[in-house]
Amino acid sequence: MPLEAKDLWSLKKRDSSEEMVPRLLREWKKEQAKARSEQNLSGQALYAKPSSPTTNHLSGGEAGEAGPQEADVLLANQKAPKQPSFLRALLKAFGPYFLIGSAYKLLQDIITFVNPQLLSLLISFTKQDDVPLWWGYTLAFLMFFTAFLQTLILHHHFQYCFVTGMNIRTALIGAIYRKALVITNAAKRSSTVGEIVNLMSVDAQRFMDLTAFLNMLWSAPLQIMLALYFLWQNLGPSVLAGVAVMVMLIPLNAFIAMKTRAYQVEQMQHKDARIKLMNEILNGIKVLKLYAWEDSFKQKVLDIRQKELNVLRKTAYLGALSTMAWTSAPFLVALTSFAVYVSVDENNVLDAKKAFVSLSLFNILRFPLNMLPQVISSMAQASVSLKRIQNFLSHDELDPDSVDRKNTSADFSVAVVNGTFSWWKDQSPVLHSISVMVPRGSLLAVVGPVGCGKSSLISALLGEMEKVEGEVSVRGSVAYVPQQAWIQNATLRDNILFGKAFNEQKYRSVLDACALTPDLEVLPGGDLTEIGEKGINLSGGQRQRVSLARALYSDAEVYLLDDPLSAVDAHVSKHIFDHLIGPEGLLKEKTRVLVTHGISFLPQVDNILVLGEGRVSEMGSHQELLKQNGAFAEFLRNYAMEDILEEEAEDELLDEVEFFPEDALSNHHSDMMENEPVMNEARKAFMRQISVLSADGENPRTRSVRRHGCSQRKRAEPPEKKKEVEKLIQAETAETGRVKTTVYLEYVKAVGVLLSALIILLYGCQSAAAIGSNIWLSQWTNDATGNHTRENVQMRVSVYAALGITQGLLVLVNCLLCRVYSTLRAAQLMHYNMLQGVLRAPQAFFQSTPSGRLLNRFSKDMDAIDSLIPDNIDIWMRTFWYTLNVLLICSALTPVFLIVVAPLMLFYWWVQRFYVATSRQLKRLESVSRSPIYSHFSETVTGSSVIRAYGRLDAFVLMSDAKVDENQKSHYPGIVSNRWLGVRIEFIGNCIVLFAALFAVIWKETLSPGLVGLSVSYALQVTMSLNWMVRMTSDLENNIVAVERVKEYSETKPEAPWEVEDKKPPPEWPMEGKVEFQDYSVRYREGLDLVLRSITLNVKGGEKIGIVGRTGAGKSSMTLCLFRLLEAAGGEITIDGVKIAEIGLHDLRSRLTIIPQEPVLFSGTLRMNLDPFDRYSDEDVWKALEHSHLHRFVQNQPMKLQMECSEGGENLSVGQRQLVCLARALLRKTRILILDEATAAIDLETDDLIQSTIRTQFESCTVFTIAHRLNTIMDYTRVLVLDKGKIAEFDTPTNLISKRGIFYGMAKDAGLAQ
Repeated sequence: MPLEAKDLWSLKKRDSSEEMVPRLLREWKKEQAKARSEQNLSGQALYAKPSSPTTNHLSGGEAGEAGPQEADVLLANQKAPKQPSFLRALLKAFGPYFLIGSAYKLLQDIITFVNPQLLSLLISFTKQDDVPLWWGYTLAFLMFFTAFLQTLILHHHFQYCFVTGMNIRTALIGAIYRKALVITNAAKRSSTVGEIVNLMSVDAQRFMDLTAFLNMLWSAPLQIMLALYFLWQNLGPSVLAGVAVMVMLIPLNAFIAMKTRAYQVEQMQHKDARIKLMNEILNGIKVLKLYAWEDSFKQKVLDIRQKELNVLRKTAYLGALSTMAWTSAPFLVALTSFAVYVSVDENNVLDAKKAFVSLSLFNILRFPLNMLPQVISSMAQASVSLKRIQNFLSHDELDPDSVDRKNTSADFSVAVVNGTFSWWKDQSPVLHSISVMVPRGSLLAVVGPVGCGKSSLISALLGEMEKVEGEVSVRGSVAYVPQQAWIQNATLRDNILFGKAFNEQKYRSVLDACALTPDLEVLPGGDLTEIGEKGINLSGGQRQRVSLARALYSDAEVYLLDDPLSAVDAHVSKHIFDHLIGPEGLLKEKTRVLVTHGISFLPQVDNILVLGEGRVSEMGSHQELLKQNGAFAEFLRNYAMEDILEEEAEDELLDEVEFFPEDALSNHHSDMMENEPVMNEARKAFMRQISVLSADGENPRTRSVRRHGCSQRKRAEPPEKKKEVEKLIQAETAETGRVKTTVYLEYVKAVGVLLSALIILLYGCQSAAAIGSNIWLSQWTNDATGNHTRENVQMRVSVYAALGITQGLLVLVNCLLCRVYSTLRAAQLMHYNMLQGVLRAPQAFFQSTPSGRLLNRFSKDMDAIDSLIPDNIDIWMRTFWYTLNVLLICSALTPVFLIVVAPLMLFYWWVQRFYVATSRQLKRLESVSRSPIYSHFSETVTGSSVIRAYGRLDAFVLMSDAKVDENQKSHYPGIVSNRWLGVRIEFIGNCIVLFAALFAVIWKETLSPGLVGLSVSYALQVTMSLNWMVRMTSDLENNIVAVERVKEYSETKPEAPWEVEDKKPPPEWPMEGKVEFQDYSVRYREGLDLVLRSITLNVKGGEKIGIVGRTGAGKSSMTLCLFRLLEAAGGEITIDGVKIAEIGLHDLRSRLTIIPQEPVLFSGTLRMNLDPFDRYSDEDVWKALEHSHLHRFVQNQPMKLQMECSEGGENLSVGQRQLVCLARALLRKTRILILDEATAAIDLETDDLIQSTIRTQFESCTVFTIAHRLNTIMDYTRVLVLDKGKIAEFDTPTNLISKRGIFYGMAKDAGLAQ
């Protein structure tokens, strides 16, 4: 039974987030205050006046003290503001506890030097004949006891250090999370979500690793001094020769450490860039598939990866050098010291005592010498991380006081006086001198064209923007509904309650008002259904309504609604307006600010604010504005029909739109709802599909979270047991039990089988050379007991040297072969395969796999394969051969030793198995509990404005803390188990020392002192390598899991091939654009019902077809079928005589064009977003921009086409993004255009522009439009009415109206037919 999370103890109070984070933040606040007061002293003294309320900025925490005038003075006096030191805050918070560990370390360092002294006594004991045996035994046992004492003290020290490290990580993640919730938009730009997640994962981890070795900074020099003192006593001044060699090696090591650090920074940058790109690819994967752009993006990722590998390769060269340096260092030191010692003076004879005591001292020296550069380089890394974290924590924060919440004037709940706002400090304002007063309990509508600042106005009221001047006051609590609904990965009910207590009656009325009740019936778990990341299993309309329900339930005083009606159908939006927002709605007592595009509601609102280019152009009631006859009246006239009544009917239609922001996934699954015509606009389909409510209850894709027998997937239980709510996103599978041998073989295969064998052989050779040189030394010392022969000194020294140098060269060759060539090749191959696997995966894969998990594989697991696994293998091989050699030598000298070795090795094997199994399972639990920290974090950052608006910051901080504690809960036993292991393994090592010494005492007659010295000094060393070997075995097992995880995704079942060579369509295909469906059926997944049932229709080239039908009738599925995002269940589609099922996906997808519902942009230049393969000339691109009415906007950008789009196109309004998608379509200009109507985020004028562009530019093409607004398709050639996946009617619009069928009914609702 493997260890599971529920078996772990909870954390001690002192290690939990609630203790640790405030402790660090307190110190950091003090540091910031100190830095500020020092800064203020210099220039502030002159102007001691109260801070002016106009700055919307806090310098990193408290309100900005300097008003505008002082600021200038400050700038004059102070060139660089002093940064508050984060390091000092860390030291104050965690130093004292850490120092206890340091005290233990000091004690241990001193005890280390007792054993060489005992060894020297033991060797003299073997030489003398008249000493009683008990003295020998005493010495042997003394050696054992000092070693044992040392063990206990050392592990005490480690416990303190590691716990400190863990506390620091907890505190850092907490601090970063808290900060990320309050940083300004400008700061958000400089730190993307990806980078902040990196701060949490990589940089916090670095601190944790550093604390373990930090004490080496003083302990290493101390050990070196002590060792040198004892060496001097032993060898006299000749030691200086050895020391000289060491000193010469230090600059080399320092240089290597410096370079390595530089490369590390560079590699981090490439890695950040790669992860950022991957993040976007995963978020926009559907669009990539529809456009057949995967190759271009794959190439971009691989280019970055190549740069990353080049840096890694350079690092590996340096690594090889430094490994060689420190492997040969102790040997070179010994060589020079001994050589000098025997050459200086005729009478100096190297006897066993001198040689082996010196050797054991040199061996003690080896550890601090090799640790120092490592500690220094890891300090260097940590200092880079420290800087990154310090910069992030010093970012400006949103000023909580920029919006006055305390305003008591009773009549206006929302007032803006002369407000000018910009998104970030130095940018030109987006809103100019806005003045708005909203009386209490009134409804204000904000209208205006795309990009005129409607959403910015809402942000300004929330205090999200930089207030350049003016006053904003909002009275009372606020509820905010953003334009793109933000949904947490929690149950539907939790999303609506959002931390409020559950009140059945209130809750029901909220659901009714938001028209959510019918949706709940279809969700598998009702309101306890788990909603996926970003609300992936809700349709856009449902998400928007959940967002509204959250606002309504929160029962606030001021409601800021940013275009909430755009994502829902006309009659739903009417229902919501009537029951919720309008004069009769539930909110009629509250103050409401509503951004809207639907003009049908305008007559019912109290006031209308018309924005144009960031200024208020008009404001007043509907009647007043019509009388004024200004821009607004003009705007209405264009869109109003004969009279207002009809206009209302018509406009409901104009609103009948489904727009799916943000998630690229859910919108196409509308089509499985047969029996729920009322339930329009709900895509429960998908819910069902993922949540497995299919009739036969078979569940191949989604593993429910109850782990079915760990990893083999079982069928889900029969449907009647299916009452408990299934999880949508399958739990990350933590494999249990041993890492399978196949995983190692997989890695060996990636490295190359012959190469692997050669590398293993070389390790054996280098170890043999090392042992050889020491055996030679023991022979040499035996000369001393003979007749002091001088003649072979020359020969002895040169052979000793030769053996040592061979060892050094072997190490170098081996490192180059292993690190520079083979493991990097494996890393390259694995990343390539995984990338390929993920990009080739079908759409369904991305619906059930959260992007955070995929990113984790690309960052964390790739990192393990790039740098950790090669290190582990290297050290493991070396310790393995070393241990083997020690045992061989001891056994060769005293064969009795074999008797002892057997039980010891058995014990060793038992300890190691016990430990590795535990630690592996803990590691897995740790990494599984780690993902939620980051998923929750990136979710929080995306929704930070909503969280702030509702004042839920503290609750989210607690949630994050709980997740961190949960993660540390499995980390802490890991630390303790390491201590457990250490004590037991070192006990084995100590036993080996004991027996080596005992046997030396017993067989003292037959053994020469040289051999005694050799075997005991080796035994003293063996503890270290036994310890390392277990550590490395377990590290390797833990890290090799990365290979397994990466492999899992490189073997996802791919969609059909991208290109089929022998079936390539002619380059100019499709010529006419003739589309035929023959008896075509499709389902979303095996075992679900058909969505389209045996559809047969012919469309001639150049026809314009409108597709209409209730939600769930199968409209979107039609388009998915043309692109083969869904594969046919029966029948076929042919385009111009080519069966689309036979050709490659890229050939098919690149010849069709779609304007999808949600506009997805990638970060990069605008040009890249339009044409990632650089297939078109600049003028083509400009032409496309002109036709899509973006020409003016782009012309005004300083960078023109090279204008940078931020992640997800954040710096364009939703409407502009939509136009960019139109420009894409214009560029591709294929014979077949599919328009998935996405006109929701676009005001009516822009909408007309798009429609007319499509009519003129795509005149000769076949156009399929999935229409929500019937008036767009009234002039199409034919209209296809779908109902329950079958064709209900298919004819010209006029004929359909005269037939008085379904279409007539829809047109009548829309006021387009009498």
